[in-house]
Amino acid sequence: MFKNIYKNKKVFLTGHTGFKGSWLNLWLRELNAEVYGYSLEPNTNPSLYNILGLNNGCFGDILDENKLQRAMNDFKPDIIFHLAAQPLVRYSYSEPLLTYKTNVIGTLNVLEAARKCDTVQAFVNITTDKCYENKEQNYAYKEDDAMGGYDMYSSSKACVEIMSSSYRRSFLENGFLLATARAGNVIGGGDWAQDRLVPDCVRSINQNIPIEIRNPIAIRPWQLVLEPLFGYLMLGQKLLEGKREFAQGFNFGPNEDSILTVQDVAKKVCINYQKGEVIVGEKSSLHEANLLMLNNQKAKDLLGWKPAYSADIAIEKTVSWYKKYYNSENMLDYSIEQIKEYMEKQGL
Repeated sequence: MFKNIYKNKKVFLTGHTGFKGSWLNLWLRELNAEVYGYSLEPNTNPSLYNILGLNNGCFGDILDENKLQRAMNDFKPDIIFHLAAQPLVRYSYSEPLLTYKTNVIGTLNVLEAARKCDTVQAFVNITTDKCYENKEQNYAYKEDDAMGGYDMYSSSKACVEIMSSSYRRSFLENGFLLATARAGNVIGGGDWAQDRLVPDCVRSINQNIPIEIRNPIAIRPWQLVLEPLFGYLMLGQKLLEGKREFAQGFNFGPNEDSILTVQDVAKKVCINYQKGEVIVGEKSSLHEANLLMLNNQKAKDLLGWKPAYSADIAIEKTVSWYKKYYNSENMLDYSIEQIKEYMEKQGL
């Protein structure tokens, strides 16, 4: 797998200081790629980016067209992984304009910078499972289902999907290959974002206060962060190999046995931590989906991608990471160990 495709490849990674971006940054480094990151400074303290010492690239806003274009032209990448975004549903209610500017206009800026950089061969655009028009039925969404979104975050990502399809058809007939990747409810060590279930659980446990959950019966697909990142890397490989049939959208979601309620996940975190208490707080007045599932068959059939871990194992590995962090262990070494374990599980 990967066939050394990333060895010495120049990878431009937006959002490299975020949770998923930091893990992808580290993994690409382990694959001997030359990674240049472009992102805002880490917005949490602690941050995975700083813990891992991933000092590569520059700090910049994807809304700064000129700085973005200069950075890309100077680096001359072979492939772009675009992860930079305003990624939080609840925050999008208080900052709708920022959410749309960052997610839609910012993505367009990255696409335009790539189109004006003649070294770019491939572009993997990371969106979300929330890009679908969610009818909250017992149905797993397929890649050709309608885009939509109740909240501003979800609808902004639906816009990005539609824009990516239009951009591909309008400008890229003889240009780089562009694919989109949809995944959500990713868990793993090093996430400290607000209003995300597992980071909220970890904070509460380490502060010795009860874990308060808003929507205990909401059902989500849960997966370790390495699962979708593996899919992004597989997709990037196909694009770098010039396989145009992969320039389309792909879902990277877990199997049905990893679709759990919020309350189930919070309780499993406590069981693995061997401490903590879960209580149900007052339900938020802000709309959040109660049911969301992805169909992952296309990625299995066309890419040969498949999940390696169940949700239970994902929770176990996530809690293990945080426990080692709070025990002041070497988290760079342990993070690399988790990547290597995952690759072995996938037969790499």
